[in-house]
Amino acid sequence: MKLTVKIVLVETSHPGNIGAAARAMKNMGLNDLVLVKPECFPDEAATARASGAHDILENAKITDNLEDAISDCNLVIAASARSRNINWPTYDPRECVNKIIKESHLGCCAVVFGPEQSGLKNEHIDLCHGLLYVPVNPNFSSLNLSMAVQIFCYELRMALVNSDFKEKSDSVPLASVSEMENFYQHLEKMLIKNDFLDPKKPRFLMRRIRKLFAKAAPDNNEINILRGILTSFEKKDLEKNEQIYRR
Repeated sequence: MKLTVKIVLVETSHPGNIGAAARAMKNMGLNDLVLVKPECFPDEAATARASGAHDILENAKITDNLEDAISDCNLVIAASARSRNINWPTYDPRECVNKIIKESHLGCCAVVFGPEQSGLKNEHIDLCHGLLYVPVNPNFSSLNLSMAVQIFCYELRMALVNSDFKEKSDSVPLASVSEMENFYQHLEKMLIKNDFLDPKKPRFLMRRIRKLFAKAAPDNNEINILRGILTSFEKKDLEKNEQIYRR
C-alpha cells in the first residue's frame, strides 16, 4: 500500500527541531520531508536529533516558498493553534488522518507546520484546504514543533495499521495547489474586471472564496470546467469591445 504524504516545515528556526521531526517521521514510516526557507540547515544539531533518520534529512527537499513545496499536492492541511478571521474546515489529528486516508488516492497530500514562535501566516493558510489542531490543555498549550509532527505521524500510522485502506486508481485526482492558484488568479482578475471586487478594498472576499472551494474540493475536470467558463466570459467581453470599437 502506497501513501504519499509530505511533512512540510515552514521557516523552522531551530535545526534540532528539523532533526527531531525527521526522527518522528521515520519512526512512523513517513519519509517525504520538505523544508521551506529553514533558518539553519544542514546543521549538526539536526543530524544529532535525527538519531539515525539521516536519510530523511539527506533527501529533504528545500524550497524558497510554500507554494513551490506543495504545488503538486491535491490536499494540504495546515497545523495551526491560532484563531483565524475566516473559519476554515478544522480537524483534530484523528479526523485529519481519516480525511487524508479517504482522499489520498486522489493525489499527493501534505501537512504543513509553521515557525516555532509565530506559526503559519494567513498567506500560508490561504494555500491550504483546512486546519489541523491538537486539543491540548488550554492552560498550557505550548507544543514543540517535533511533538506536533510526532502526534500527527502516530495517528496516521495507527489509522493505516487498523484500516483496510486500498489505493483506488479509477478516480479523478483533486485539483492540485498549482491548478487552484491559477484558478484563483483567473477568477480574481475577472471579478476585478467586472467591478465585483475592488482591489483597493478587497476585505476578505478572495479568502472566503478560497474557503468555499476548499470545502468543495474540486477535481481536475471540475476546475477545468470553471476555467473554461471564465475564459468564455473573457472572450465575450473581448468580442463586445471589438464591436463597440468598430462602431
